[in-house]
Order: sequence, then structure tokens, then C-alpha cells
Amino acid sequence: MISTDHKGNLVAVTVFGEFTLADYREFEELVNYKIQFVGTVDLLFDLREMAGFTLDLAWEEIKFSREHAHDFRRIAILTDDQWVTWSAWISQLFVDAEVQVFSSDEDARAWLGVAAEATP
Repeated sequence: MISTDHKGNLVAVTVFGEFTLADYREFEELVNYKIQFVGTVDLLFDLREMAGFTLDLAWEEIKFSREHAHDFRRIAILTDDQWVTWSAWISQLFVDAEVQVFSSDEDARAWLGVAAEATP
């Protein structure tokens, strides 16, 4: 299950439990809308409550990233999981965006240039 929030050029996604293909498609729809009407997007993924992800989601993420390689400015990922951290660095191969991993929401939002009180 995911929770999404968006303001300006920021799309924030929090994942709870297993991250599924249906969740990812919801995210894709929101991002496509923002790209169409706002332009380049910043992403904030909070994966601290994620229990895992499905294989079809992983494949969809690679395809989506390649299709939108130039549509992201910065991608902040909140996690304490080493596997997620490693996969975040691999994701940089598919996008032009700066990708950083954080353990603190405040640090991630500061890096993105978003006020901490904008937390969903």
C-alpha cells in the first residue's frame, strides 16, 4: 500500500508493507500527470515501512525509469535497509537525476529544498 502527496514539482510516496505493481502504477499515473503539467519532478520515496516488493514491480520500475530518464531533478530515498540503498545506486544508471539515500525525513526534504512542515 502507498500514500502519495504532491505539491509543486515534488511527489512524495510512502510505502507500507509490500510494494506492488498496482501501487507502482498509481505512482506512475501521478508522476506522468506532474511531468505533463509541471515539468521536471523531484521524488521523495519513504521506504522505511516497506516489507518488500514484487518482481513485476522491479521490472516496471526499470522500464519507467528508462522512459523518463530526463524527467527527474532529484530523487531522495528514505531507508535504513542496505539492499534498498544498493538498489538506489543502481537506479542512477537509468536516470539523469541526482539520487541520495537518507535515514532522516528532515535531511531528505532539506536536500530537496522542501520545508519539513510539508510532511504528508
